[in-house]
Amino acid sequence: MNYSEIKKKLKKSQDKERYEHTKGVMYTAGCLAMAHGYYLEKAMLAGLLHDCAKCIPNDEKLALCKEHNILVTPVEAENPFLLHAKLGAFLAESEYNITDPDVLHAIKVHTTGEPDMNILDKIIFIADYIEPGRNKAPNLEKVRKLAFHDLNACMAQILRDTLMYLNSGKGTIDSTTQLTYEFYKQYEEDNDL
Repeated sequence: MNYSEIKKKLKKSQDKERYEHTKGVMYTAGCLAMAHGYYLEKAMLAGLLHDCAKCIPNDEKLALCKEHNILVTPVEAENPFLLHAKLGAFLAESEYNITDPDVLHAIKVHTTGEPDMNILDKIIFIADYIEPGRNKAPNLEKVRKLAFHDLNACMAQILRDTLMYLNSGKGTIDSTTQLTYEFYKQYEEDNDL
């Protein structure tokens, strides 16, 4: 499938707000790829498909994961919206014919992250957080500057802010997110850019 075919299919499967977010992530991923010397097309493709499973109802997400032997953790079973990343990687391959393992992996880890992510993983994780339609996250101005300066420091800041938000009673913490922060906290920057 080419970009226009993928966009057309996504536009039918996502609500208007999600589709606008998807386009924002795609273009932000492209900008980050250019800033960090990564393959523009791969970054934009992963950004375009990162939320391809997001608008599937939660009970259907669980059923599809079971049907296709996609591991569901206890936290994911209680919060099935988290499954859109794993399920999205599966759908990117099975429904959109994506075979690039880097693109599929970036989609799979874009929500919780994982320790020692590759550059595309970080680009998609960060682009999802900072795309232009996002405006509620704390420290967003700092995070956006870090994204174009130091991907690892940016990861540390996003993960720190996410865990603080979840620890304040606003959600359940997936252990992978905690492990990812433990890996990236060594890159935290104290100085303001």
